[in-house]
Amino acid sequence: MSKQVNGKVYLVGAGPGDPGLLTLRAAQLLAGADAVVYDRLIHPGVLKHARPRARLLFVGKEGGGESVRQEEINALLIAQARLGRSVVRLKGGDPFVFGRGGEEALALEEAGIAYEVVPGVSSGVAAPAAAGIPITHRGLSGSVTFATAHRAGKAPDWAHLAGSETLVLFMTGSRLEEATLGLIAAGRSPNTPTAIVEAGTWEHQRVLEAPLSSIAAKAREASVGSPAMLVVGEVVSLRSQLRSLVESRSAVSERERFLKVEAGHE
Repeated sequence: MSKQVNGKVYLVGAGPGDPGLLTLRAAQLLAGADAVVYDRLIHPGVLKHARPRARLLFVGKEGGGESVRQEEINALLIAQARLGRSVVRLKGGDPFVFGRGGEEALALEEAGIAYEVVPGVSSGVAAPAAAGIPITHRGLSGSVTFATAHRAGKAPDWAHLAGSETLVLFMTGSRLEEATLGLIAAGRSPNTPTAIVEAGTWEHQRVLEAPLSSIAAKAREASVGSPAMLVVGEVVSLRSQLRSLVESRSAVSERERFLKVEAGHE
């Protein structure tokens, strides 16, 4: 009886959305993969890099809706690898930045499955940049804190986060008001410039600006959806000065939307 030969799993960061921000390594792996296990926030243009006969397995998660449990995803990766397949686990942004990539790597390690981590462009850097917000800037901010509004079992440490020069808060969504109130209660000025970036780098990207005390109400009025990221700090005020960057991004988004409508995809 021949010995079973396992395949390999690649934990790949797909970047923040825009297919142009996919790394060359990620594109090469997709082109040779037998199976692609992908999340909800993967742009269709990224999946076009997959090998034509690759198995595309959707395991998307959405807060408050139906989702595939993490344990099931881990088991799927292991099962696909044990069939001798090259498996790309495609995750939005970077797999080790609030993407549960560490949990999947530990599961593969325990199962004795070969794996590799392929970093991606994190949305924590890309989304503010696409919105015209430098997350650090000489004289305004020499440091940046990345955090998530969703913590398993406990609330974020608002006292710590309130002291950040620039705060980039992932997965704000339904917890935006809770986050802003928590930061203000912990001592952050209610007048601090803030921006909410919805669908950063995607064709339908939207950016809303307001003081910290009113950004939640503004986002609610505009029906901001997921994914959404909150940027807090004086660097947000630079957006009004970077007109060329902001206007060029808006023009590209409008053109892409127009082409999509013309092609009958909307």
